[in-house]
Amino acid sequence: MDRINQLFLEALGASVKDETVGWEAGVSAQEWETLWQLAQTHNVLPMVFEATYAAPAARSADPQMIAQYRRRTVQSVMLQTMKTSEFLALLQHLEAAGMTPSVVKGIVCRSLYPKPDYRMSGDEDVLIPEEQFERCHQAMCAFGMQPVKPDVDLKAEYEIAYGKPGSALYIELHKKLFPPESDAYGELNGFFEGAHERTTHVEIDGASVRTLDVTDHFLYLIFHSFKHFLHSGFGIRQVCDIVLFANRYGQEIDWGYVLNSCRAAHAELFAAALLKIGERYLTFDPDKAGYPGEWRALDVDEEDMLNDLLDAGVFGDASMSRKHSSMITLDAVSAQKKGKKGRGSLLKTILPPVKDMIPRYPVLKKKPWLLPVTWADRLIRYGREAARSENNDAAQSIRIGSERVQLLKKYGVIR
Repeated sequence: MDRINQLFLEALGASVKDETVGWEAGVSAQEWETLWQLAQTHNVLPMVFEATYAAPAARSADPQMIAQYRRRTVQSVMLQTMKTSEFLALLQHLEAAGMTPSVVKGIVCRSLYPKPDYRMSGDEDVLIPEEQFERCHQAMCAFGMQPVKPDVDLKAEYEIAYGKPGSALYIELHKKLFPPESDAYGELNGFFEGAHERTTHVEIDGASVRTLDVTDHFLYLIFHSFKHFLHSGFGIRQVCDIVLFANRYGQEIDWGYVLNSCRAAHAELFAAALLKIGERYLTFDPDKAGYPGEWRALDVDEEDMLNDLLDAGVFGDASMSRKHSSMITLDAVSAQKKGKKGRGSLLKTILPPVKDMIPRYPVLKKKPWLLPVTWADRLIRYGREAARSENNDAAQSIRIGSERVQLLKKYGVIR
């Protein structure tokens, strides 16, 4: 592991314990800047900056740079605090309108941290019973929320994104936790059948928030990361969420169900690697959490997983080349589920099938014969992105995708 990643993990480990690092010296001005830039890439800058800026070693950092990152930290925390307050008001509004929204990730995970609003959330995810979806949409609009795509089809979509004019609040309203049409992971929804009948409540900032029961929620945190792993990867913040959730609720989690579910999804080595990373760097306590010996005994090397997620950025979007590589990995997983060899197809990466194009081109749902037109548009857009970005190269995407297919094999996701 390179030095910056080591410093980053030490700082993050200190943050989740509400501590500061004890570095006395030996960190150069350039290393400080690289460290805080990495924290920003993983959307954990407030956590890492707070845990590091007062260390004696920070005397070597440029004072103007410290002031810059302090300003970003303060602004980020203030913005998150405002979003949290407004989101709690929205939940209260939905409950008063007769809805039963269940919050997943986001605010529930933030509540596990020593300083909740230092753990950033770009959006909030809300799961609603499908029969309430249209009424919930009306209630959302009455609160001032607006669909990000004005012409969205409420009946056809499994989730709809909402923003609010003049506000940073961003909501994704789900009928399902995963896109049902996905060959790679649509079947993960089956593990959450009946989840609406098993909900619980947690208190956050004096408000009662409905959420999934602890076993469903813990499994969802793992599977949500797994979904991103199948795409272009995910960042260290999601590992922090999983670790802190296990530490807090481990004795209530049905670990047998979680393990069997992960096995059925070919994700048991994936999850074991994440928990080994958590134990090594991020305060995961297997005994406190009741982590079963059967899972601890799995022979898994977490280093390649750690390197992948450190390279990935918060949702695998550290570079455009990496984002575009997801078509190779998703094709490899989909191929195996259809009984074929999971290798990843270059052709499908360049010219995906119609169902993989629908999220960006909804018109294909009703007019699939327009697929060649959308392929042409996609290639034009890709060319424009490549011209604007130094980190967007087709050959690089293919290389990253091929390497990540090997990673999927190493962790037992595909053969």
